[in-house]
Amino acid sequence: MPVVAPERTLSALLRDGTREEHERAESEGFVSLLLGGRLDVDAYADLAAQQHAVYTALEQVGETVRQDRRGTGLVFDELRRVPAIERDLTFLRGPAWRDEIRVLPATATYVARLHDVGTRVPEYAAHAYTRYLGDLSGGQIVQRMMQRHYGMGADGLEFYDFPAIPRLKPFKDLYRARLDDLALTPDETATAVAEAQEAFRLNRAVFVELGDAHPAP
Repeated sequence: MPVVAPERTLSALLRDGTREEHERAESEGFVSLLLGGRLDVDAYADLAAQQHAVYTALEQVGETVRQDRRGTGLVFDELRRVPAIERDLTFLRGPAWRDEIRVLPATATYVARLHDVGTRVPEYAAHAYTRYLGDLSGGQIVQRMMQRHYGMGADGLEFYDFPAIPRLKPFKDLYRARLDDLALTPDETATAVAEAQEAFRLNRAVFVELGDAHPAP
């Protein structure tokens, strides 16, 4: 009898389906310059301001997804980033940071997309996967590079700390398992993969505008 290939999991489809967009976003000039120590802490603070807008939207739509029978297991309080970003911005920009920061046009487009589609489980899964698993993986490298090149300590980099998650790898495995247990239909799975690709494109557009605002010296 012919061997039937096992059905691929959602987490694997998301990983493989976004590889190209992920590599393009990571290789964007702003990212390379920042992590290479060629910019300054002000450039990082501008990045944090964009993250604040994006994660505020993501965590707002997550509260709606939490009420969905399928989506509730994908919303973790341990992952909430907004309070940490706000502490970072207070350190980086001062107590009046809300009056000091700007939201770039590409960021506003990203936020609008989250509000437009993010309350639906497949789309939320795509955006949450893109952001949170990235923070738990590559985000740890960003934190180390900021400390190495710009002399930053813990203050200003709380975004990358997950005190409620003492062991990152087991948590990432759990998160992938929750994705795989969503029981999406084939059409919903295709929607999730396409939306994750769009999330990386939106993120890359933010990096492009940050690069325009913070060119290499």
